[in-house]
Amino acid sequence: MIRSSRLAATALALIVHTMPALADINVGVSVSATGPAASLGIPEKNTIALLPLTIAGQKVNYIVLDDATDPTQATKNIRKLISENKVDVVIGSTTTPNSLAMMDVAVESETPLISMAGSAIVVDPMDAKRQWVFKTAQNDAHMATAIVQHMTDKGVQNVAFIGFADAYGEGWYKEFAKIAEARKLKIVANERFQRNDTSVTGQVLKIMAAKPDAVLIGGAGTPAALPQKTLKEKGYKGLIYQTHGVANNDFLRVGGKDVDGAFLPVGPMVVAAQLPADHPVKKSALEYVGKYEAAHGKGSVSSFGGHAWDAGVLLQNAISVALKKAQPGTKEFRKALRDALESTKNLPAAHGIFNMTPNDHQGFDQRARVMVTIEGGTWKLVK
Repeated sequence: MIRSSRLAATALALIVHTMPALADINVGVSVSATGPAASLGIPEKNTIALLPLTIAGQKVNYIVLDDATDPTQATKNIRKLISENKVDVVIGSTTTPNSLAMMDVAVESETPLISMAGSAIVVDPMDAKRQWVFKTAQNDAHMATAIVQHMTDKGVQNVAFIGFADAYGEGWYKEFAKIAEARKLKIVANERFQRNDTSVTGQVLKIMAAKPDAVLIGGAGTPAALPQKTLKEKGYKGLIYQTHGVANNDFLRVGGKDVDGAFLPVGPMVVAAQLPADHPVKKSALEYVGKYEAAHGKGSVSSFGGHAWDAGVLLQNAISVALKKAQPGTKEFRKALRDALESTKNLPAAHGIFNMTPNDHQGFDQRARVMVTIEGGTWKLVK
């Protein structure tokens, strides 16, 4: 009897020992930690280091690459992550042009891609390519609605636009113009500038000649401070609006007193401590703020790190579901991850509550935005 029990135990031990262990989950990351969008990409990179190393009992490896704000490098990065690092999912990139450049590789390899860029074009219109792409930053259309509402409340009748000469600027102009037309706002000027430009005097003089009540700057990161500084230098007295692409401390530092008074929509995480106690995102936003500031110091948190955190929140939820259907490192697991991301419901994150659908791979509603103004070098909630 004892001998039989020992034999059974030995056999069981052999079975357990010889069963193949699940492969690690590999998460590829491509961020713009250098180049014009570095002020966005650095807090994203810092945030990846705060994400859990174990999800649902399974080890997770994060492979982080810098794309230098260059779409060509972003494409090289995702190819490397998929072919060499055998990643199950990719987080990236920081900017809209880079994210668009990565999409073809994601769909070719059937690898889920979670972008942190702002433009709706990353996930809309939904098609065969975008079925593999999700995003955590609020769409430009979502934020443009808040800007137009604020403008009309302020009595603005005509407005000028100056934005990046790339997909971010074009996306913002398209969405803003559509909503402005519906609300009877007249756009009297439409100018562009490059992210690495050192002067926009010519564009600003054209804008001022049109005498707009307000100017919307369709830029992101520190380069978006240049048009506002130039407007102030040339004596513009109207209202100035920025996009949620400037919501970090580097923009405030570079803009200085010249960006005071600007209005912009942001994710509630940016002013988490100022939110009313019953705001549905306050608890989840403060969780991220607390973790980031514990690692990098009080006041160091930025909107863009929050987009990386929310990518991690999405993945934690999706990985737990996908592990029940397939093993990491397989095509079946990547498909299960994609399906789980698309099925995300009522998931609180730093910037909002995710509710994905087959036609909405961003998943935020009005709870994911608040209006703020810049006052004394800080963000102040507009109530």
